[in-house]
Amino acid sequence: MVHKTDVLICGSGSAGIFAGTWLAQYNIPFTMLERRPGPMEIGQADGVQCRTVEIYESFGLSEELLREAHHILEVCFWSDDGETGIVRKSRAMDTEKGLSHMPHVILNQARMNGLMLGKMGELAGGEKRIEYGWEIKRVEVDEKLVGDPESYCCKVVAEKDGSEEVWLAKYVLGCDGAHSTVRQSLGYRMVGDTTDTVWGVMDVYPQTNFPDIRRKCTLHSAHGSLLIIPREGGSLVRFYIQLPAGSRAKDIKLADLHAAAKKIFTPYRMEFADAFWWSAYTIGQRLADNFHKDYRVFLTGDACHTHSPKAGQGMNVSLQDGYNLGWKLGSVLRGISPPSLLRTYVLERTKTAADLIAFDRVLSKKFSSKEERPGEFAEYFVKSGRYMAGFTAQYEDSELTDAQGSRQELAKECLVGMRFPSAQVIRFCDCKAMQLQRLLQSNGRWRIVIFAGDINDEAHRRRLEKLANVLEPLARTFTLPSADIDSILEPIVILSSKFLETQQEQIPDYYWPVTGKWRMRDLHKVYVDDEHYNSGHGHAYEKYGVDPVVGAIVIVRPDQYVSKVTATDDFVGVERFFRGCFVANNAPHSKL
Repeated sequence: MVHKTDVLICGSGSAGIFAGTWLAQYNIPFTMLERRPGPMEIGQADGVQCRTVEIYESFGLSEELLREAHHILEVCFWSDDGETGIVRKSRAMDTEKGLSHMPHVILNQARMNGLMLGKMGELAGGEKRIEYGWEIKRVEVDEKLVGDPESYCCKVVAEKDGSEEVWLAKYVLGCDGAHSTVRQSLGYRMVGDTTDTVWGVMDVYPQTNFPDIRRKCTLHSAHGSLLIIPREGGSLVRFYIQLPAGSRAKDIKLADLHAAAKKIFTPYRMEFADAFWWSAYTIGQRLADNFHKDYRVFLTGDACHTHSPKAGQGMNVSLQDGYNLGWKLGSVLRGISPPSLLRTYVLERTKTAADLIAFDRVLSKKFSSKEERPGEFAEYFVKSGRYMAGFTAQYEDSELTDAQGSRQELAKECLVGMRFPSAQVIRFCDCKAMQLQRLLQSNGRWRIVIFAGDINDEAHRRRLEKLANVLEPLARTFTLPSADIDSILEPIVILSSKFLETQQEQIPDYYWPVTGKWRMRDLHKVYVDDEHYNSGHGHAYEKYGVDPVVGAIVIVRPDQYVSKVTATDDFVGVERFFRGCFVANNAPHSKL
């Protein structure tokens, strides 16, 4: 039996689900094949970095996530007391102040995936897109057809209940884990090494007098090292435990983990009421020698990078692979962007994965080694906080990123190639104080964030009008006449005016367009950086490094990364950039 689909996703882990959610957003046909008989019930990942919470917010899911999760606000560092036990040496805030408006939290991967599966189903109109119980057997690419973007050049053979069936697809995503059949079918290898250090991990209900059991802690004792991760629910705790030299992961039993933990916690009492889940592993850092085949088959997540779990990066980096690739596939398959856009997935995520492997090697070595001087590990851990929160990825120049053609000095803190940061602004139409990043919903739109200065200054007002006269026809170039003018390019205006001295009529029509089923004016695109009645002043211009007199344009991709920073009168530069990302007179995009 032969099936046809635009995109076949092999595996329903974090990367696959995020890619699928984007495809559903773009109304692209896809099928997801999963080996398990049903949705994940117990996930092994648990750390949810700040950047991941921001992404969930962009899909409208952050409130539920934050309500259920355990919030990590502090980390404590315990070391050998010089005698027979451990003592707390220092403590620090978990996340650097001002780094994000979202916290670092802990929530089981099964629940994280469940939230996103619900969003994917909602966007797909309830249509079933996941087929459970299918084992991927092999993947092939017909190289004679890859030059035709409309061809179903990928063939996937999968088996269920002893019966094989075939799927033909335009694109295939290998989201099938560390032992990826997709990767093996392509003949690609995982390059790297495995250390001799064995670690155990267990989710337990501890009975203890250790005072920091509900805090994230690192413990370095004469008996080994241990990491404490408090879990959601108030009782469950995860321990990552360094096991004695010479241990073999396959020989480890739960009793061995209990015994090792008790020694490390000396002089504190440590008993266990129950264990919810446990495992043992050796640390390995490996990277696939290729992330794609003819830009028709792509590897994501554990299928192309593996590492230790202690930095809490696995689920986070994997889902960002799918988050990066999904909107690009959707844009290409809707005819909005050229197929060449898919090359940027490989450019951007191979570097991110390599950076992850390099970081994990250093962290794992420091975690497993004795400190050369007191406080050394705590210093490194705090210093690495920005990376572990998910905010150091910076994409290189491509069709989507133009640092070379930018004027970074106009918005110093909106770094080209990095995620657009947040600051509080006031929505002008209803006086609501809100985070600017919350406007950047994951719905396929590009944003042109315009720091327009003071609308009551005649020169600034004329500047905003001239820009509208350029942006409106440019947006129509890439938008069908039947679609809303802001469905692909959405302007967001940030004024430095006094809120009470500003009038809606001063804003050019382009920035509050007639849209939607009811053909009403959309008043939700103009914001003011001023003192709010009860939420204080956000100082957005200052936080973004923008001079209100000069102003700036910041172009932001659908995945919230900054593509370009330029002047408000750089009409040629803005048009040239978008013509490199889009196809004029694109196909319908009714779901955007």
